[in-house]
Amino acid sequence: MAEKKPVTRKKAVKPAKVEEKSAAPAKPKVTEARAVAYDVRLTPRKARMVIDLVRGKDLNVALGILANVNRSASPAVSKVIKSAAANAINNFAMEESKLYIHTIYANDGLKMKRFMPRAKGSSSGIIKRTCHIYVTIKSR
Repeated sequence: MAEKKPVTRKKAVKPAKVEEKSAAPAKPKVTEARAVAYDVRLTPRKARMVIDLVRGKDLNVALGILANVNRSASPAVSKVIKSAAANAINNFAMEESKLYIHTIYANDGLKMKRFMPRAKGSSSGIIKRTCHIYVTIKSR
């Protein structure tokens, strides 16, 4: 029997296409940065009392107000604002001196339900509330 030779197929050579580089539209400049803190162990009402003080203020003024307000929500709100400012400065190359708080609000988070023993073998419910704090910082 005769040996069969393997069949080799030649691939068709396609002519190289010259691609024209079109000027891609530049991305729009980002003018805002955000930060969110989920499930902060504060009641939303207490957080809103502090948040209302700094809404619309410049970044440095807002942080100064929060440093001098004697409320339990001040450190948590301050932390989220600093995080949003860091996002704006490091990720989007915004100038720190031009930043202001555009939007800030607190919504309900999880509600942990606990029970406290009471007299005569009964118990009463306790709701431990949390909140989500949202901050948007823009450049003027």
